[in-house]
Amino acid sequence: MINKKVALDEIRWEDCSVSEDLVSSIRQRGVAIAVKVNETEDGYECVDGRKRLSACRSLAQEDQRFQAVPVMILNNFTKAGSAYWGNTQNRH
Repeated sequence: MINKKVALDEIRWEDCSVSEDLVSSIRQRGVAIAVKVNETEDGYECVDGRKRLSACRSLAQEDQRFQAVPVMILNNFTKAGSAYWGNTQNRH
């Protein structure tokens, strides 16, 4: 898994209604838990966190800080070491 910040316009998700409590919390604290996404050929697809994304979209209109969100890319193993694939020296 890779963690990084990604622009909202690079992520596909089903927009939904969010509570004012969630919007207020994100406005005050930011996105505390990274949104889980899968990497696709044309960007990212949300796996978990569509309410956080929808709240950030509404906040991005008033504050540029919310135009990008922290994400956890679930299907990218480019930084996985050889141990991940079972190619290790230790066989015990």
